[in-house]
This record gives sequence, structure tokens and C-alpha cells, in this order.
Amino acid sequence: MNMKKMILPALCSSLLLVACGGPAPLVSTPIGNIDAVPLKVEPLTEAQMKAWGAADLVADTIPGMSVDKAYAELLNKKKGQTVIVAVIDSGTDIEHEDLDDVIWVNKDEIPNNGKDDDNNGYVDDIHGWNFLGDIIGENMEYVRYLRKLGPKFEGKSEAAISAADRADYAIYKKAKAEYDKELADVQGNLTRYNSILGQVKPAHEAIAKRLGKEDYNAKDLQGISNPDPATQQQIGILSQMLNYADTVPDVIEQLEGGIEYFSGRLETHFNMTEDFRGVLGDNPDDWNDKSYGNNDVDGPSEDKEDVSHGTHVAGIIAAERNNGLGMNGVANNVEIMVLRAVPDGDEYDKDIALAIRYAADNGAKVINTSFGKYYSPHPEWVWDAIKYAASKDVLIVNAAGNEAFDLDGIQVYPNDQELDGSEIANNFITIGALHHDYGSEMVATFSNYGNTSVDVFAPGTKIWSTMPNNTYEYQQGTSMAAPAAAGVAAVIRSYYPSLTAAQVKDILMKSGLSSSQNVVLGGDSSNAQAFGEISKSGNMVNMYNAILMADKMAR
Repeated sequence: MNMKKMILPALCSSLLLVACGGPAPLVSTPIGNIDAVPLKVEPLTEAQMKAWGAADLVADTIPGMSVDKAYAELLNKKKGQTVIVAVIDSGTDIEHEDLDDVIWVNKDEIPNNGKDDDNNGYVDDIHGWNFLGDIIGENMEYVRYLRKLGPKFEGKSEAAISAADRADYAIYKKAKAEYDKELADVQGNLTRYNSILGQVKPAHEAIAKRLGKEDYNAKDLQGISNPDPATQQQIGILSQMLNYADTVPDVIEQLEGGIEYFSGRLETHFNMTEDFRGVLGDNPDDWNDKSYGNNDVDGPSEDKEDVSHGTHVAGIIAAERNNGLGMNGVANNVEIMVLRAVPDGDEYDKDIALAIRYAADNGAKVINTSFGKYYSPHPEWVWDAIKYAASKDVLIVNAAGNEAFDLDGIQVYPNDQELDGSEIANNFITIGALHHDYGSEMVATFSNYGNTSVDVFAPGTKIWSTMPNNTYEYQQGTSMAAPAAAGVAAVIRSYYPSLTAAQVKDILMKSGLSSSQNVVLGGDSSNAQAFGEISKSGNMVNMYNAILMADKMAR
């Protein structure tokens, strides 16, 4: 903070509070873009990588959100009020060392007495609600469509379809085409991973035995003298693998993780027979059937691996700051309301709509939605819930998605607009993902984008955050970018509670940093557009600027 500029307002605040009309306004210069400044070329250190989302673009030439600068210069002498942020996700490890003190507690509910003490429709909902019960894996939505519509349309020609059935038949054809393509891709990837692992493992065992160590490097391989043809082949395979990780055991771990992932998808996402939803006992197509789920917000698995995604998201928003543990979340003065509604697979519209309404009814001021799909049998339920949240002044911060799609012209769910571009509410903001290298590659290769469909960008690649059982990991996705922006929204709502959800959305978009850079989209160098044209705002979220704008707007 520029103390010279703050002398007069500070005196005004301390001596003439009533006459000056309230606390001193923040007087500082907003951060601008750095297109004319030479970029740093050194790789990020481990410490920088773990906190790059909080970095300052001017000081670091890293497209972070200037979080640390905002706390140090703008918020260091201000006090905020507690804000509840609802995380609608896979669930959260509420006992994590960096989250246990920031988990929302429903003070109107008496724990474990089997009663709905606050009469909100949910029994013993101490930290939120689990709309999934014991469900972990689920179908993709297009697979659920196939299972419903397949018996009616399979084997029929288009000419045999009645006029009344043509809309359903069009969905069936689209779902069938996507199913066939995605299933073939997953099966092909599983075959490839197994084949590569089948070559790498025996080669690694042989070379590790020869060198007397597991963590050899490329130089060690090149130093093997007088290799026979079999050893030469092993050296070639392992040298190639070391292009993808620091050590071969790391490569093997990645391959085994890939095999587990693709095998899991075959067992759940594409499963055409198992009734995953049956354990809940509800009808997901009946809006009036709402008595289901439980209060186990950290999920049914003993190892808590099923809540990894939601735990990571919650940490980005609210991991306890400056406690000497694994990380700092973006926001202080925050409580996380845990709403478990997103399985490993596609979410159900009813669960999402009910979770949004629960959050709005129970005091949340920000909702994070790091999930999405491209098929929705009941979009009106979610749209109505978004409008309901707007009526309660709740901001919804949504992930744009990870398919590198231009969403202009593609309908995605949840969203606040249909294909014509008209928004149904002004409390919903969609976030694309940034990479940590400022310049032409600063948009994450996976991030969706869109001039009318994505609102703003935030850090989303290689994000360090909380994981179950007091651990921490890097993850990436627009799922990580959304909570980064949600954290900034929560800070604004904490320090400037008079601002509405619509105003906070406006601040996040308008206060962000612009860039004149042309950026590569989808990792394809032939597909480059001006950064300012790939979102509605043309900006990246910046907390320092957002606080300055909020301070001005709140007066």
C-alpha cells in the first residue's frame, strides 16, 4: 500500500469518521498487464509452483491472481465477516488438517439425534448433505439416455420413427455416436497403457538390477558399457520414458494410474447394466421425490479417495491461511458447506438443483460448481435453482470444462444461458483455466473457452491443494480455476458484504487483467486467438484489482 497517498484518508478515518462517511477508501493503482515487460524465462521453483495462483503478474510475470499482494497491501488492516461457501462436489475430507477449522457447522441442528431440528428437510445435516448416499461410480449422462431410449429405438431406421418420437430419437442417435466413440477411445487407451507397461516394467527391473538403483537417469543409461541387443532395446525404451517423468518408477506409477482410471471408466461410466442409483431408493426423474441421501459428507469409502476432487477444490478456496501447514487457501473468513452431489461419472440434475437450493436456504453466499456435462434430461430444474439462488443473493462460480471446446454454440450444463446467449440470471459466472507460463501458452491446453459462454479466466494448471488424509497434491482443470475465482468472490463478500452477487460477478470480470497476447487454444499452435476474444470479459481474475474496485463500489 502506498502510505504517502493514505495519510490523509487515514487521518480522516481516525479523527473525523462520521464526517468522512465511514472507513478510509483504499487508494492505490490497479495492476495493469505486462505485455511490454520482458518475461522471466527461468522455470518456477517448487515453492513458486505450489503457490503460483497467488503470484503477482507484475512482480513475478506469472499470471496468478495477486492474492498475497492484496492481503499484504490492501487487507492487512481490515476485518471481514464470515462467509459461507458451498462446495457442490464429490464430498470433502472434513477432518483434513488444513480444512477442519473452516468447515461449516449448522448450529441449528443437534448432532446425531435423528431429528430435523431446524426443520429444513434434512436430518442431522451438521456440515451439509450427501445427495449420493453410498454411490461412488456412475454412468455418463449419454449412457443413461441409451439405457432409457435404446429399447425403444435400437435397430430402427429413421423412416420408422414417428413424428412424436423424433426429438427423443435425435438424442438417442447423438448419445449412441458419443458412446461408441468414447468407449472405443477408452478401450484403445487401456490397451496401449497395458502394452507400454508390459514393456517398461521388465526393462526397468533388468536395468535397475544392473545399475544397482531404481532412480537412475538418462545419463546413467547412456553410461552402460557394452550393452547386448536386449539391453540396448531396454535402454531405448527407458530413455524414451524419461521424457515424461523424472524417474522410471514415476512413469510406471503414471501408467498404472492410467490403467486403473480407464478400467474404472469401463466398469462405471459405460456400464449398460448396473443400477448405480438403486441404492438411494429415489426416482431421479421425479422432482417431488426428495427424501434421500444422508449427512455423510465425506463419503462412504474408508480411505476417502472418493472425495479427493471435492477436498482439492475446498482447499483452493479456504485452506487455513498462515498456519504453517501445506498451503494457503485464497480466502480467509470462510466456512465450507459440503454438498456431496457429484459422483465419478455424470451428476443427476435433481441432485444439483437440490444442492443449490440447500446452499441458498442455509446461508451460503458463494457456491462453487466444478463439474459439468453436455446432456441434461431436466435442465429446467437446475435453471430454476440458479434463479432461486439469485433471489437469495447467492453467487455461483462454475467451471467451464476441460475439452478445449469453444462453448459458443455448444450447450453445456450447468449454465445460465441457452444457445441464443440470453442469460437466465445475473448470479452465475463461468471460469476458464490459465497456465502458469504468461504469454502465448497461458491458456491451459484443456480449457474450454468462448466469447459469450466463458466469463473470465483463473489459474487452473498444476494447482497444489489439499487431498484426503492430510495429504496434498497437484491437480489441474477448470475444476481448479473455478474455486480460485470463488475464493476471490468470498473475500469480496467478506470485506464488502453490502455488495450483491451480481456486483461481485461484475467486479470479478471487469477488474481482471487483460492481455494483447495471441494465445494457443487446445494445445494446437494453428488455433490461436487474441486472449481478449476468448471470454466475455477478455480478462483473468485479479484479487488486488478486485478489492480496489469493490472498495470503490461499496461507497
